[in-house]
Amino acid sequence: MRQEEFLNTLAQKGYDIGFGAKKNFSSYDIINKLPSWVGFISLAVGIIQIAYENIPLNKELSILLIFVGIAIMYLEVFKSKTSEFENEGIRLTQLFNSIRDLYYCAKSDTNFLYSNYETLYNNILNDFYSNNVSKQVFMSSWYAHFKFFYEMQTDWIVNELKLTFFKDKIPNSLKIILLVALILILSCLFYECIPSVSRFCK
Repeated sequence: MRQEEFLNTLAQKGYDIGFGAKKNFSSYDIINKLPSWVGFISLAVGIIQIAYENIPLNKELSILLIFVGIAIMYLEVFKSKTSEFENEGIRLTQLFNSIRDLYYCAKSDTNFLYSNYETLYNNILNDFYSNNVSKQVFMSSWYAHFKFFYEMQTDWIVNELKLTFFKDKIPNSLKIILLVALILILSCLFYECIPSVSRFCK
């Protein structure tokens, strides 16, 4: 394997390992932090509803809080796996640091030979594939994108793989949701304008 190919391969595997680490930490954060935040917001909204009984969207807020409460109940299923998510996140972060160091060593090697790095690279991969937590918390992938690109040192991956903001740093499922939302908003605006246009033409 040539040096350029090896560096690109290291960056791809670094992405997989680093994103996996942040996905586990995202699940851990959602399980541990989200219920307390939701509890605080629910309490604040409840106080506001008592103080201002006639505020708009009072009923809608109550319905929203019920749905959020159901979502918190869903998180209870994962409570027993919090330490598993944390430990796996730490393990993958250590592997990420190892593959990053290997990348910089290979990049600065003026007499590069793949055979000098093959054993260490295979050891990292074997360790990576030896274990994984397949079932993650809902929405952890979205949160992991943020944690991976904005909390981790990923410049070497971004530069090597030439990643871009819209194409690579925004989850594809989020792009679809935003597109559908935009179409719905534009459709509503368009149909709202039709009666106005008709009256204006008359």
